[in-house]
Amino acid sequence: MAKGVNKIVYMCSNCGNDQPKWFGRCPYCGEWNTCVEKSIPLASKGGPTKAFSSGSLQGESVPLALAEIETDSEARLDMCDEELNRVLGGGLVQGSLVLLGGEPGIGKSTLVLQTVLRLKGKTVLYVSGEESASQLKMRAERLGAGQKNSDGLRILCETHLQQVLEQCTALRPDLLVIDSIQTMWTDLAESSPGSITQVRECAAAILNYVKEQNIPAVLIGHINKEGTIAGPKILEHIVDAVLQFEGDRHYMYRILRAQKNRFGSTAELGIYEMRQDGLRQVSNPSELLLTERHDAMSGISIAAAVEGIRPFLIEVQSLVSTAAYGVPQRSATGFDIRRMNMLLAVLEKRVGFKLATKDVYLNIAGGLRVSDPAIDLAVISAVLSSNLDVDINPTVCMAGEVGLSGEIRPVSRIEQRIQEAAKLGFHDMLIPQHNYAQLQSLSSSSRVEGSSSIQLHPVRKVEEAFRFLFG
Repeated sequence: MAKGVNKIVYMCSNCGNDQPKWFGRCPYCGEWNTCVEKSIPLASKGGPTKAFSSGSLQGESVPLALAEIETDSEARLDMCDEELNRVLGGGLVQGSLVLLGGEPGIGKSTLVLQTVLRLKGKTVLYVSGEESASQLKMRAERLGAGQKNSDGLRILCETHLQQVLEQCTALRPDLLVIDSIQTMWTDLAESSPGSITQVRECAAAILNYVKEQNIPAVLIGHINKEGTIAGPKILEHIVDAVLQFEGDRHYMYRILRAQKNRFGSTAELGIYEMRQDGLRQVSNPSELLLTERHDAMSGISIAAAVEGIRPFLIEVQSLVSTAAYGVPQRSATGFDIRRMNMLLAVLEKRVGFKLATKDVYLNIAGGLRVSDPAIDLAVISAVLSSNLDVDINPTVCMAGEVGLSGEIRPVSRIEQRIQEAAKLGFHDMLIPQHNYAQLQSLSSSSRVEGSSSIQLHPVRKVEEAFRFLFG
């Protein structure tokens, strides 16, 4: 075919999938009216087009046996932030690419800027495509942390990717930060910045660069109205770690989660408190997530939850009222609404409490979202407490997963949950019978530290738990 002739493809602006013919509904993501016509240069005889050759392989690749591959220990960069290091798996791995996403104004740039200001003896190249250098200077002065260590921070206000990589090659920094990936553009794609093609090509070029130069990079990304990372799905596939920074603007707490991590666990969680001078690390979230303990207040229970390897106590709030509009309402904040409906069905079928004609509202205090099934017992206890209008003793906490037959199933890391409850001064704790039997089988020398100061109450079914809580 003649040179210079382009191929026409039809691409979905939501997921990046391309098709040879026009479509009304994307066959991959199912979105309507997202078809965009694109012109792509045809490949020549010599190989792939320029648009797909942003990185070059050093030498020829040959297949190797698994025993022939040499592995080195992962060199990690200490971020001087215990919460961020925990979520990353111990620090930032050299040559890794990390994507940090979150809603506008949640504090992504603040988190990254105050972190790089704390790095001592490290050179950091901060590329800003959204803010000017003076705006970043004012933000750094407002944060106030690490001003003495700011000599290694270099600010570059540039959106052309080739210029950014040239400056990075000349500076040879220890860390590259790009804020944000949606503002970058490259000559390899003929489209506007922020488009599917530009985001994909820029991310691929940055990935090739950091792998060849063996320097870590952090990309700050936007999210769309559905709450996912804006741009093609391939953006999340090519990076080594995807961190989600989330929280409610009406609350002061921010949660950092790892949705993907090739060098650590995705179950870890970091908690920050938004203040006037930046984000403060919350080392003991239990004391902050528990509000003042008021006596004689129904619908409140305390659950011992675990995220990753970190135990903390949370307050579960529930409100049960008569349906005012005929159709009962079900609402859950910080908890899976489908699991709440399942627990309500267990209460009605196994225990005999009729909630079909009542509104049920559930809230996890502090704006936290918890997916640990061990808080099931606290959820149904709070619901029943509000339904009966009987308060639960504020010195009692609980941990247990509720099955469909009404049994209390065992939970993991019961020792850490008991230690956290004892440290905060709780007197009684409901735990599954199976976990209690395991604790009793331990020798006296290996008993759980702090278990002597808290009374453990084993339960096998929800009826036994309700009999202890409500008499």
